[in-house]
Amino acid sequence: MRRLGVDMAPPRRYMRVMASDTTTRETVGLLPILIAPHPTLKAKARPVANPDNDIVRDLIPRMFATMYKAPGIGLAAPQVDMRLRVVVIDLARDDKREPITMVNPEIVAESDELATREEGCLSLPNQYADVTRPARVKVRYFDETGAKRELEADELLAACVQHEIDHLDGVLFVDHISALKRNMIMRRLAKEQRTKGR
Repeated sequence: MRRLGVDMAPPRRYMRVMASDTTTRETVGLLPILIAPHPTLKAKARPVANPDNDIVRDLIPRMFATMYKAPGIGLAAPQVDMRLRVVVIDLARDDKREPITMVNPEIVAESDELATREEGCLSLPNQYADVTRPARVKVRYFDETGAKRELEADELLAACVQHEIDHLDGVLFVDHISALKRNMIMRRLAKEQRTKGR
């Protein structure tokens, strides 16, 4: 894999250990998901720092609850109108949850090999397109306890990680396709949202 020059800040204990009880995650308040072209979705999120402890501690379980309810397999904080570098992911099937929380994630290596798969997004409901990305990535991040982690991902997880980290930089999956296809999707989304609002 190709290594990228990323300088991560030293780990900080920016929040207490979260309750791991799944019931808590299901009963917390849901968050509204922003729909493109909301301006927050195109803005770069800022890194989580010590003053954000309480906000992030409250945000993570609510993001998981919102993602599960949608339903989706990934959600980034900008999608719920929080400009913080926080991502939640769970690819699990059949009620066996495998939640991953990434705070201040950075892709530190990626493969030269590419993979194309169909992507969708909770912020672009019912819209899909084939997106080509590195087939494998290594990501460095802090988990919900403040511990520094590294994860090597391939297949669907690699695509999901890259998709969600894109959100932290104001990039949507449609930004990876041709302008013609992107414009068609955005026009179709706008039409659906207008119809839904009636």
